[in-house]
Amino acid sequence: MQIRSARPAEAELLSGIALRSKAYWGYADAFMAACRDELTLDAAAMEQAWAVVAEDGERVVGFATVTGGPPEAQLDMLFVEPDVIGRGVGRALFARARGRAEELGCRRLTIDSDPNAEPFYLLAMGAERIGFTPSGSIPGRELPLLALELPQGS
Repeated sequence: MQIRSARPAEAELLSGIALRSKAYWGYADAFMAACRDELTLDAAAMEQAWAVVAEDGERVVGFATVTGGPPEAQLDMLFVEPDVIGRGVGRALFARARGRAEELGCRRLTIDSDPNAEPFYLLAMGAERIGFTPSGSIPGRELPLLALELPQGS
């Protein structure tokens, strides 16, 4: 597996990965329809974002995006194709996202987590729940707000 910078022309491909990855958790069609806009990337946004993809051979199998700057960066998106979940792709993408936050000099990386992904961030990546944040797609729904404290002087 290789991790490289995402390309603006891959926006549609990455949007598809995000939607398939979210649907993996068994959400109803109506829920997925409500999330579609929030999970859709476009080339213009990709040109301004820090984004990486994980490739397995010629196939893109996941991606991550990070925004923000000191003192705090945000993991905006981290999605993996359902057929490779559990094979280290998410872990590798998260490590790269964390590295980006550290390169920027951030002291904290925050994550608005899907409830189903929360154990990954808490148990495998060392994040802590610091509260809740409103869903950008579903009125009245709250998502776990997580944070990973980064070493000072990174």
